[in-house]
Amino acid sequence: MSEAPDGTRPAGARLPGERIAKRIARAGYCSRRDAEKLIQEGRVSIDGRTVESPALNVTAGQEIRIDGERLKAAEPARLFRYHKPAGVVTTAHDPEGRPTVADKLRVRTAEGALPRLMPVGRLDFSSEGLLLLTNDGGLKRLLELPATGWLRRYRVRVYGNVDRNALESLAAGIEIDGIRYGPIKAEEESRTGANAWLKVGLREGKNREVRRVLGHLGLEVSRLIRTAYGPFQLGKLGRGDVEEVTPKVLKEQLGGLGAGLALPESKSHSHERRLTRPVAGPA
Repeated sequence: MSEAPDGTRPAGARLPGERIAKRIARAGYCSRRDAEKLIQEGRVSIDGRTVESPALNVTAGQEIRIDGERLKAAEPARLFRYHKPAGVVTTAHDPEGRPTVADKLRVRTAEGALPRLMPVGRLDFSSEGLLLLTNDGGLKRLLELPATGWLRRYRVRVYGNVDRNALESLAAGIEIDGIRYGPIKAEEESRTGANAWLKVGLREGKNREVRRVLGHLGLEVSRLIRTAYGPFQLGKLGRGDVEEVTPKVLKEQLGGLGAGLALPESKSHSHERRLTRPVAGPA
């Protein structure tokens, strides 16, 4: 049964294949949301016909082109750990001209050492530490879903009077300026004079959540390092380094969450591969 370029089809019809935006995301070209924007802008074609709706299904034998260039076949989902330096933006382009994650990885991507990668979630400009990267839009979406509920862990250096009771109260969640933040586990790790290091864990990861919540408690954040995203750890990964999570580890950690993803075949080695030399970043 056929489907028109505008996505229309007989009521109740079930078509083979998958949504075109999903196919574009799985190929690592961009996220599913960005793929839908490309379609709306008339930049995507199937078998020579411009696609008019992201509701269109596409099968394996059809040719997809974006801006006239043929979309490569979808590769197996891969995941990388990146130690993002402070002073780097987690976007492909920055209108203010600040260095981006894409800038830092561009040379190695051009050399073929890395596929085109998308960040899983974000770390703000001043934050540093673990940032997961993937070539697969489906895996990106899965790891970002609130329903996945993976714990994000941070070490945070703050200036000010740390109130233990106030930190413990965050376990019940908190509302600030009309925004509700979920449960946060926070405790003081060490103190030197007026500065203290805190350990913070949360599952939602709203925009600048840690800074806003601690600021609400009268604490000024001077350094914020993400040390873990779910089961994936920053560990001893050097600042600016990237390492691929092996297929074996990826499958083990995803478990049932990985159903429906095109994961790569496991290899015999069990260690992660370092794919890039350290990249200098702002101090």
